[in-house]
Amino acid sequence: MKSRAFVPEKLDVAALAHDGASLQGEWPAASLERLADAADPEAPASGWPALRWSLDGEIRRPKAAAPQTWLHLTASAHVALTCQRCLKPVQEDIDVDRWIRFVDTEAEAAALDVDSDDDVLALPRHLDARELIEDELLLALPLVPRHEICPEPLPVPDAAEESAPEEEAERPNPFAALAALKRGGSA
Repeated sequence: MKSRAFVPEKLDVAALAHDGASLQGEWPAASLERLADAADPEAPASGWPALRWSLDGEIRRPKAAAPQTWLHLTASAHVALTCQRCLKPVQEDIDVDRWIRFVDTEAEAAALDVDSDDDVLALPRHLDARELIEDELLLALPLVPRHEICPEPLPVPDAAEESAPEEEAERPNPFAALAALKRGGSA
């Protein structure tokens, strides 16, 4: 039997699972535009190491149920994001390890996804695995990237900023003026 050639950008998931086949590879991080957009300006994605990925197809045959199409996706990337404390580049290792179940319709996927710990998607005729891998990497990025200890001390407010609270204390409280009017009017 002749083995099929699978193309990640136009992947036949059902055939990959039916064959029990695997795909793996590396892509330059800069080739994934949305991931590259997350890069710190001082450390662009063109300087990142290539990201690695693999896809493994599988047909599971549960007892008393129809066969199920599954895809095991793993990906890893080393990215440089902007630290939210010091605004300098912070290096992050992103690892994704997901099982995705494919079903026939969007409605079935929505119904099963609610009760499942695994991702459930409708089986497309052709899947753009590059886009799926990029989506999973983006979802794995930290919400607030930051260094454990920032490489440079954080800026301390200068004297002009420190005197601002004192100036506020000198201003009269508008509610105190209302209270004085109320007392003066009722006496």
